[in-house]
Amino acid sequence: MRFFPIFCLLMVFCLPALAQTKNKGAMPDVPEALQALVDRGAQIRYLGSEHGLDGWIAIYQGQEQYYYVTADKKAFVTGLMFGNDGRPITIEQVKELQAQGGDVLDLLAADQAEAEKTPEAPESIVSTMKAKSPSERMFSEVENSNWIKLGNDKAPVVYIFVDPNCPHCHDFVNDIRKAKSLEKGVLQVRLVPVGFQEGSLAQASFLLASPDAVDRYMKYLDGDKEALPAKSDVSTQAVQKNMALMQAWKFNVTPLTIYRAGSGEVKILRGRAKDLAALIADLPATGAAGASPAR
Repeated sequence: MRFFPIFCLLMVFCLPALAQTKNKGAMPDVPEALQALVDRGAQIRYLGSEHGLDGWIAIYQGQEQYYYVTADKKAFVTGLMFGNDGRPITIEQVKELQAQGGDVLDLLAADQAEAEKTPEAPESIVSTMKAKSPSERMFSEVENSNWIKLGNDKAPVVYIFVDPNCPHCHDFVNDIRKAKSLEKGVLQVRLVPVGFQEGSLAQASFLLASPDAVDRYMKYLDGDKEALPAKSDVSTQAVQKNMALMQAWKFNVTPLTIYRAGSGEVKILRGRAKDLAALIADLPATGAAGASPAR
């Protein structure tokens, strides 16, 4: 299953924004087929029912897709729906959707031309690795959290839980930037956004869904407060999963860094690293050990 862009097509029909739909009947539950995407940070909206099919739009990292779920909820199809007279039913549904107000999906889709990454097909994101100890179980759950990658795929990996409005998180990431650790290929950072401070939950959720998340985050660190809008209609489920992970393991500070050392030991660093060079020296020679495939 492949996501494909039709944002330009939507622009032809002059759709200025996408928002929550005016339902024709009761709002259905999120289809199981979409739940994994929602867990990963996708923003979805219900398009309504046409010809016995419930329609949904999902946007993940700037890529948009349209789902139509059958009445028995046992199957779905993807793509655009047209009437037998050629009427663009999906486009009309989106037009009705945008009339209800709200602009989260529109703002995300506006970056479509810059999006290069196609999201994975819906699938279980629960790790199949059998944890042999609490630390290994914790590390497995962190690997399967919702994160944003900075740096080279082959570089040693660290996971850093960050709140968009945590000044210590800003300082730590800026330390990494100043050291040019990402450009040198000595470090890959997987930012795990959380939102404990006021306004952070919506901003972190928007960040996860953005196709240019890294660029937006860096602009935000540099003082561009418009880079991470705090939209009231953004889905926060993916970030809440990250927060629940922190709370389950009694992690109560950001930044929080978790990594597998060269020795194979899982290590936790609370707060801003005082010695970044020592942290990097403690990592494996490559990013292969304990690192899941880049996404």
